Amino acid sequence: MMKQTLIAAAVASVFLTAGSAMAADASASPWTVTTNIYGVSDYYFRGMTQTWHKPAIQGGADFVHSSGWYAGLWGSNVSNNTYPGGSGLEFDYYGGYNGKINDDWGWTAGGHGYYYPGADLNKTAFDISGDSFNSFEANVGLSYKFMSVKYSYFLTDWFGLNKNFMVGGVPAFTDDSKGSSYLEFNLAYEFMPTYTVNFHAAHTDVKTKTTAAFGTAGLDPSYDDYLVGVTKTFDGGWVGSLAYAKSNYKDKTYWDPTFSFANSDTIDMGEGRVILSVGRVF
Repeated sequence: MMKQTLIAAAVASVFLTAGSAMAADASASPWTVTTNIYGVSDYYFRGMTQTWHKPAIQGGADFVHSSGWYAGLWGSNVSNNTYPGGSGLEFDYYGGYNGKINDDWGWTAGGHGYYYPGADLNKTAFDISGDSFNSFEANVGLSYKFMSVKYSYFLTDWFGLNKNFMVGGVPAFTDDSKGSSYLEFNLAYEFMPTYTVNFHAAHTDVKTKTTAAFGTAGLDPSYDDYLVGVTKTFDGGWVGSLAYAKSNYKDKTYWDPTFSFANSDTIDMGEGRVILSVGRVF
């Protein structure tokens, strides 16, 4: 259950075959443990760069029980331009249950947390204050063969966006962002041995808007993101992916340009990018 977007085929292989471990030999251990490590040319998460278009090293561990329960940990470097004052790291923790309806249909339900050690809106280089970026979401999903749909619902604010986010002592957002959501469609189809085509389309719905503290009131951070690519598996657990990822914004001026919390840099967080990933699953 890796979080890294580019390895869509590896993610889908766990999700789309939910419950297949139940058929394993009863004499075998009920637990399956896998680890992974990857290098990516740009860490895109849900259509947005987390490394300001710089490379990342990522890795994690997944624990799957034959009953369908799973849990995992995952980590990556991120940019202090987005997550100021922290260690420059992101750690994810997640768990849930993968169920099987029949040989073609499966379902999943779980939770996913995002933790950014030390990062805080009070540590920006500007007159900005607020809370941490740590967040947690619940999710449910349904799969059919090589396709899946998943819905994630934020039980916390969406990565620090709430009424405590102040610019010059003035609230920057109209409301808290609890209840924001992410609806995604994923396809991972092996069109020839060891080659999988990946397609991803999703919508992020953020439940708050900007105030005049940002210069323009009423901007909506919601957006759509897309990814299309190819994954190749090799002997020894090696995996390589090449993909194109891009976001379309509801209000373009909210995201483009995006200003750094650490300096005067600006970027387009979700501009179209070709992303290379190489890694290994153990």
